[in-house]
Amino acid sequence: MAAPIPSGRSSSERAVLLGNGAIARGLLEGGCEVVTAYPGTPSTEILEEVIRQKTELGLNVATEWSVNEKIAFDVALAASMCGKRSAVAMKQVGLNVASDSLLSAAYTGCLGGFVVVPADDPGPHSSQTEQDSRLFAIFAKVPVLDPSSPREAHAMAREAMELSERHRIPVMLRPTTRVCHARQPVELGTIDRTARPAKFVKDPPRWAATPRYRLPLHGELNAKLEAIRKHFESSPLNAEDVRPGPFGIIAGGCAAAAVRDVMKEEGWDIPLLQIGTPFPLPVQKVMGFIARHDRVLVIEEPDEAIEVQIPDRRKVQGRLTGHVPGHGELTPDVIARILGAPEPAPAPAGAAFPPRLCPGCGHRSVFYELRLALPNAIYSGDIGCYTLGTNQKAIDTCLDMGSSISLATGFWRAHAKDGRDVPIVAIIGDSTFFHSGIPALLNAVAAGARFVVVVSDNGIVAMTGAQPTPAEAGAKIEEICRALGVKWVRVFDPYRVKDGIGLFKEARAWTKAPEGGIAVVVARRACALREPPAVRIPVDVEAGLCDGCDYCLKFCECPGLVKDAAGGKVTIDHTRCVDCGQCIEMCPSDAILPVKGAMARP
Repeated sequence: MAAPIPSGRSSSERAVLLGNGAIARGLLEGGCEVVTAYPGTPSTEILEEVIRQKTELGLNVATEWSVNEKIAFDVALAASMCGKRSAVAMKQVGLNVASDSLLSAAYTGCLGGFVVVPADDPGPHSSQTEQDSRLFAIFAKVPVLDPSSPREAHAMAREAMELSERHRIPVMLRPTTRVCHARQPVELGTIDRTARPAKFVKDPPRWAATPRYRLPLHGELNAKLEAIRKHFESSPLNAEDVRPGPFGIIAGGCAAAAVRDVMKEEGWDIPLLQIGTPFPLPVQKVMGFIARHDRVLVIEEPDEAIEVQIPDRRKVQGRLTGHVPGHGELTPDVIARILGAPEPAPAPAGAAFPPRLCPGCGHRSVFYELRLALPNAIYSGDIGCYTLGTNQKAIDTCLDMGSSISLATGFWRAHAKDGRDVPIVAIIGDSTFFHSGIPALLNAVAAGARFVVVVSDNGIVAMTGAQPTPAEAGAKIEEICRALGVKWVRVFDPYRVKDGIGLFKEARAWTKAPEGGIAVVVARRACALREPPAVRIPVDVEAGLCDGCDYCLKFCECPGLVKDAAGGKVTIDHTRCVDCGQCIEMCPSDAILPVKGAMARP
């Protein structure tokens, strides 16, 4: 582990913190006054922890769950322009959304410390890609720090704030899933409560720089990076085992921690250089380490950010030479195989369940109703819990946030060009609609497209833990749709299966009508985990009526429905069932019935 960063602060207090909680604490100790974010695993708990800790400690820190990552970035950057220390958090694909602002901010710089925290997901465990934000930092020309543990993440968050303000440049802190969600005892430092009054000083050649000024700003940026590189050459964030030998390892981030674990487990003693500052790379330190060895292996994830910056790679092996896998998480077992340890015997297989929508989820009924109403449609999907509609065969595409509507427009254009009318359904969640669905819908209306948009509205950002959406402040999806020019908008409760089937058929008819166009159906039902059904309908399966067809398992696909292997019939797992009653209308044999005396839905 890298040596502790000298902070000038002393404290004997220790706490076991989640990695994201350690980052939050480091930001607060660094004097951060404004923190914004858009939720996304594995980054979500960073802002949640800032909110928790500021409440417990009585800190005057402004926090915001923003509508999307670009907006979150811009809000935090503007605070920095006023001299406030600020930070923004997101997952790695969220950095794509904020990238336009990031690249420009690297040129303009900042005033107060400004830390950008994109959490990477090698694996990937919960993401569309396992992209490497360190490479994004190289592309954007912003420094990046790479922790290998919650303790390092805590120290690096504080250091990133100081580094940013010292050089007036955004600084990236890049944790990965294993760092974000690990727990470790952390030495708590003193919270920086320095008052930094907001004051925006007008400077158009910087803050409103036209291309004429961007060229000198680029030169200024290059000079900042060179100064930071020199600082990194002696930074304690880069821990080196200084001794010669035939073989050495250079590693960064969580991979460095895994290398240490493997060496300890196997009893190996291999010189290691841990790089905590992958960009700008401390080249002299790296080349000095390489010079002391006949062969050096670079171990990093998920891509080769350190390796590509090494100017002379004749003695270097890694991803580029095929000695390290080109994709996937570098877990200790993978690293052990790379270093030549015997492969362990496989663990016995246990019962595994694929990801499924939670019991009581209104999305489930939406997909069931769509399948019955429009069985031959192209189902254009989006990012959120409802991506699990693939299990119910009601999601055909999943690209990125908001793409359900823009892809649907493309599907419509492709078929309309051939003079064909095919049913197309774009399925998007409420938070994703606010995030990036609105401009996509405006574009579809302006294009004169004809398809059905289903906004599956559960009132929160459900997939990441119930963060608020703009609806909490009064924004109504149906009103926004009408303001964008959509003439046919309906709202219904997806628990009302027959109503849903009828509405989806009506919506499809509107897309075909001479005066028709886009049809929007808002399926509104609160997330069952946050707000259980008000009317509970306990159900059971009438064994005499169940013929074991498995229709309910395939098209209702609720964890509360299970197959009795011995009898071949479906039964209710009452430890998982939330008594929502959705499955009653999803059995073709009418074998799922309310328990006697249970209320019927009004």
